[in-house]
Amino acid sequence: MTLDPLTAYVGAFVDELSRAKVQDVVISPGSRSTPLALMFAQHPDIKVWLSVDERSAAFFALGIAKVKEKPVALVCTSGTAAANYFPAIVEAYESRVPLLVLTADRPHELRDVGAPQAIDQIGMYGKYVKWFHEMGLPENDPMLFKYVRTNASRCVATAMNGKRGPVHLNFPFREPLVPSYQLANAFEAGKKDGSYLSFTAGERNLAEADYQILIDELQRYKNGLIVCGPGRYDDAVSAIIELGDTLQFPVLADPLSPLRAGDHPKKNIIENYDAFLKSEVVREWKPDIIIRFGAMPVSKSFLQYVQKQKECTYWTIDEGEGWRDPTHSGGRMIYADPVNFSRLMTSRIDGRSGTRWYKKWYEVNTIAVQEKVSYLQTDELFEGKVFSQLNHLLPDETALFVGNSMPIRDFDSFFGKTDKEILGLANRGANGIDGVISTAFGVAAAGRRTVLVIGDLSFYHDMNGLLAAKLHELNMTIILVNNSGGGIFSFLPQANHPDHFEDLFGTPIGISFRDATTTYGGNYKRVGTWETFDEACVVSFESGGLDVIEIQTNREQNVQLHKGYWKNVDSAIKKWADNNVH
Repeated sequence: MTLDPLTAYVGAFVDELSRAKVQDVVISPGSRSTPLALMFAQHPDIKVWLSVDERSAAFFALGIAKVKEKPVALVCTSGTAAANYFPAIVEAYESRVPLLVLTADRPHELRDVGAPQAIDQIGMYGKYVKWFHEMGLPENDPMLFKYVRTNASRCVATAMNGKRGPVHLNFPFREPLVPSYQLANAFEAGKKDGSYLSFTAGERNLAEADYQILIDELQRYKNGLIVCGPGRYDDAVSAIIELGDTLQFPVLADPLSPLRAGDHPKKNIIENYDAFLKSEVVREWKPDIIIRFGAMPVSKSFLQYVQKQKECTYWTIDEGEGWRDPTHSGGRMIYADPVNFSRLMTSRIDGRSGTRWYKKWYEVNTIAVQEKVSYLQTDELFEGKVFSQLNHLLPDETALFVGNSMPIRDFDSFFGKTDKEILGLANRGANGIDGVISTAFGVAAAGRRTVLVIGDLSFYHDMNGLLAAKLHELNMTIILVNNSGGGIFSFLPQANHPDHFEDLFGTPIGISFRDATTTYGGNYKRVGTWETFDEACVVSFESGGLDVIEIQTNREQNVQLHKGYWKNVDSAIKKWADNNVH
């Protein structure tokens, strides 16, 4: 049977996305997007996830794509529905997550004439998408089927190649909007054996002459650091560790890097640098070179340490060809695959025996660990202790998603290292507190056992995201740290101005999170001791569905507890330094 133009055109596009290995699409209801929604729903090889709220939908898709490291499609109707995608698109762009943003639109004759639900969607996401294209109107033309299949393949290739990120295709549709999606040949237009257009991208590598320049330079440096920031470069872990061992450079590992967790050697991995870099003793240590993989670490102490090293050489290894230099430290931006770079450098440089430089970094890290273990014996509801407890409690192969502001900093400071396969995740592209619940549910939808640690304001920002648990029968444990407002502001200079602090920064919201949880069919429990916290976590990890475990803390007390830990570490390091003067 001959297909009508709408069915043939949209069917060809959806089918080619499937052939390009797109497996998931998140759809929000709307009229103008009907052709895309019905054709996606009908395709046998694509999983459809429904999300009523477009802002939640976009973050949900972000979570799936973040874990699968594959493009996920988003479909919405015209108008402000598309605008609600913007926060997640910004996050995807900044954190290098591939999304295929497919917005439906009014046809050209209904634009800029006062037609309902019509806004200017042309290039509406600006620089935050890698590619924008306004799709042609559906026609029954063989050349157009080649065009639509080519663009389906191209958007996947663009999203995945180099610095990964979102792309945006805008689809104008005229009425009638219902395709003949049930026809047996609905996906056949323009089809041929295999993908219509395939793409191949090799790993970035350097020329032999360039490697030799780097090797000659590196041989001159005695004292260096390897820094592993946020990123998914799991296959490079062993090679990076071996490079650090060969050079006798400490490896500073961010909690969102793949180095702190997993079954690999960790003796050379330094995880407590945020605490000991607050000590003036350590801040005076001057590295010759800092080699960084991944994005800039979470730790503000590390950032300040880098800014202080005026004579240091910096190398940033970036396979995605980005520009990750927030400190404007200069040096070398090296576009190469982390595995190839690390292995080749290791194989061609002279190995070194234990150096004093490495030894003292290892010793102060051990001091910080010892002080942390001692300090966390407290029975106080200290927010940092949430993560030390989770280190022991989390089952193997868990995704630990962490909210921004204080939770991610406490994750950095107090979770430590583990031999369990714990995947640390967060939205650290734009560092926002919106969409965190939805993103975490996207991680759960990708098949990972997921635990989310989140603050009360961030929870409030995305309560709509809880609907995903009910709609899709997803399992997740949410640890809700409720300190009655914006806890991180209590650490900042704004806290010294109490006349307006609570109204403008503390912002306690005073709502019942029990009611919010049960509204979406979840189980709620408030805990007041570490014993009941542990018990609630264990029960939740062994059961299904949505569980919210709320722990209430005091903002002012939390600040003092953090400062007490840092003071203890600093005192212990000063004592160590006095005993190790040469």
